[in-house]
Amino acid sequence: MLHRCELEFIWLDMTINFKKSCCIRIGPRCDTACANVCNITGHVLPWVTELRYLGVFIVRSRNFKCSIDTAKRSFYRAANAIFGKVCRIASDDVTLQLLSS
Repeated sequence: MLHRCELEFIWLDMTINFKKSCCIRIGPRCDTACANVCNITGHVLPWVTELRYLGVFIVRSRNFKCSIDTAKRSFYRAANAIFGKVCRIASDDVTLQLLSS
């Protein structure tokens, strides 16, 4: 199916960026080994346990799962930066407003 899509993209004068492409398996047999997926030129797509799509991290598992670890890490980094700047100078209301924004 990948080869057919590639041929159609070639006809449309488009390409797939294989540096950003990968494979992930979701379902009851997510832990079984999979055969390599190659494009027309022979480039092998890697099998991964986690991928990022539009900012959402999708994890390999038996059911569809998304990981929020990166979002939590980003929130705590931003919260610590705010606390480091305002310390005890600002009121609790101001600090909460800064965190919500």
